[in-house]
Amino acid sequence: MKVKVISRSVDDFTRERSQDLQRVFRNYDPSLRTQEKAVEYVRALNAVKLDKIFARPFIGAMDGHIDGVSCMAKNPTQLKWIFSGAMDGDIRLWDIASRRTVCQFPGHQGAVRGLTVSTDGRMLVSCGTDCTVRLWNTSADNIMELSNSTKNSVEPASVHVGKNAYLAVDHQWDSELFATAGAQLDIWNHNRSEPINSFQWGSDSVISVRFNPGEPNLLATSANDRSIMLYDLRMVSPVRKMIMMTKTNSIAWNPMEPINFTAANEDGNCYSYDARKLDEAKCVHRDHVSAVMDIDYSPTGREFVTGSYDRTVRFFYYNSGHSREIYHTKRMQRVFCVKFSGDGSYVISGSDDTNLRLWKAKASEQLGVVLPRERKKHEYHAAIKKRYMHLPEVKRIERHRHLPKPIYKAATLMRAMSDARKRKEERRKAHSAPGSVTTQPLRRRRIIKEVE
Repeated sequence: MKVKVISRSVDDFTRERSQDLQRVFRNYDPSLRTQEKAVEYVRALNAVKLDKIFARPFIGAMDGHIDGVSCMAKNPTQLKWIFSGAMDGDIRLWDIASRRTVCQFPGHQGAVRGLTVSTDGRMLVSCGTDCTVRLWNTSADNIMELSNSTKNSVEPASVHVGKNAYLAVDHQWDSELFATAGAQLDIWNHNRSEPINSFQWGSDSVISVRFNPGEPNLLATSANDRSIMLYDLRMVSPVRKMIMMTKTNSIAWNPMEPINFTAANEDGNCYSYDARKLDEAKCVHRDHVSAVMDIDYSPTGREFVTGSYDRTVRFFYYNSGHSREIYHTKRMQRVFCVKFSGDGSYVISGSDDTNLRLWKAKASEQLGVVLPRERKKHEYHAAIKKRYMHLPEVKRIERHRHLPKPIYKAATLMRAMSDARKRKEERRKAHSAPGSVTTQPLRRRRIIKEVE
């Protein structure tokens, strides 16, 4: 007769240290655990509630400017440095870790409208309404030398004077070329005092410019005539032009899918496009109740952040129509610029109240050192939330946000107007001859025409 006995190795259940937890052996046979789904559902519910309890996204404000913050730029070689420009011409370099000013860059006589840093981090380019483009030496050695000395300001390496105000600037990846936007699109070289090339399509001013991170010779611009234009530096003339119903304030390329870009529009929506097919948006990102002023992608390319005239900062997934998170404070005014940090963990916003604010990209994320056991717990909570997110109670708690009263009322009004338009179209279609009335989807509706 065979006798079955429980046989365990001493190594399997002996603790290595006295501080370790006792090992528990579990049998994962579904027939023995009939309440598994019910238990996991309760855990998912508790995980979502814990996220709400520990949601503390605001880290701190960086105060120092005496006028509204108009633009920002991050150094690709430094995680803790960020440059900001204000409406009074003041440019500052901030240390995000200590939230203090490292040094200043005086010289502009008007509003600073554009900032960008070269790929190697050695050159800062600024432009503004005083019709000048200024280049500054921002190598780490120079900045460290200034921070250790009594002198706290940097002199420009060179100054280029133009005929018109400059509204935006962007640097080409891994090159000495940069582009400025104004009355026309100008291409500059670090070593030249005049533009090496200029593009113009129409008579309206260009208000934003962005180089493609994957194809360095390709860049996208938006103009006051409500157009979005694509340029190739290897060609003499612009490539394509698309005209929308409302103006585009800013453009951001997806760093992981460089053929796609997202446009921040004046109508409160963001539109994601494929550069090869501009007659239809890939996705429309809605939720803002006023003009979207700036946009920036996370280094992972899976989400982007937007700053709006409605005094809020929102996060969107790259393929989602609605925001996953909204940040706001009582004192924050109109947000003119937003930037992800180099590691994607933080977001910096600049607003009209002269402050830069530092936020966590994930509102309930734990700061500081996370122990392996804590990390496993966070990963487990994220997994069960994702598994049960479709259930009504979990979804309701996850989506709920406390909004300022003006934004809540404006969103309610916009929803009522949208529903009224939809009912009107349905009634017109029902009382017209079949096929005589067609309804375009929102992805096409805002596009007037495409010019090649």
